[in-house]
Amino acid sequence: MSDALVFLVTGCASGIGKHLAGAITRRGHQLVATDVNSAGLEAAAKEGGWGERAVLHPLDVRDEQAWEAALRKALERFGKVDVLLNVAGYLKPGYSHQLDAAEVDRHFDINAKGVVHGVRVLGRHFVAQKKGQIINIGSLASLTPVPGLCLYSASKYAVRGFTLAAAQELKPHGVKVTLVMPDAVQTPMLDLQVNYDEAAMTFSGPRPLTVEELEHAILDVALPKAPLELALPFGRGALARLSTFLPAAVVGLAPLFTRRGLKKQAALKGKGS
Repeated sequence: MSDALVFLVTGCASGIGKHLAGAITRRGHQLVATDVNSAGLEAAAKEGGWGERAVLHPLDVRDEQAWEAALRKALERFGKVDVLLNVAGYLKPGYSHQLDAAEVDRHFDINAKGVVHGVRVLGRHFVAQKKGQIINIGSLASLTPVPGLCLYSASKYAVRGFTLAAAQELKPHGVKVTLVMPDAVQTPMLDLQVNYDEAAMTFSGPRPLTVEELEHAILDVALPKAPLELALPFGRGALARLSTFLPAAVVGLAPLFTRRGLKKQAALKGKGS
């Protein structure tokens, strides 16, 4: 198809990235699907039937040289890149006074520095060709601090700050930048949080978003309209933004949401037993 785009997407072995990879190829676009988990990436491609529209490439987002190699791979295979989707992320619940030092590095290296390296490398390419689009996946935790997920929240705050600044820097060069900030999404990252009381706030919403809802938000809204920010769902996003203006009020509401989340966690544990 003449209007087919070339996407470079991270975190394609599972979760949101895996679903987006399939959606992109089904919609007739071309894809460089990347993940640090090469075996998982191959299995996802086979399961999803990504076909010849997709090329698989191992990528550790923490490695700037690996980003350069991924870009070369895209240009060799497709001759261009139109869109960068920074999806890869990491989360392990934990309270601030109990954190392992390695987890500090892992959260910031993957969630924040991984996004920065991707924008650095693809941003230079997009500036040179005078067009391109970058969509970074943040979180509602980019807007409001989440007790029990302090490292994840802090790293996603960093993603938001960097994305908003980069959007202003790249706009004069014809490069569009959007930050998508979803609430909890039904993925393996959500499943792993069920058994952590620290993650109770994650389960405090009415229901988790589906990967199909993320597909719509990213490919049908963020891609064509290029808003600066997109928070999902609207109601929870508006509530999360309160922390900017009324942080004390949000802190006061936290115990209520924690109790609600713990009840839902208990129910989910019961279903799994």
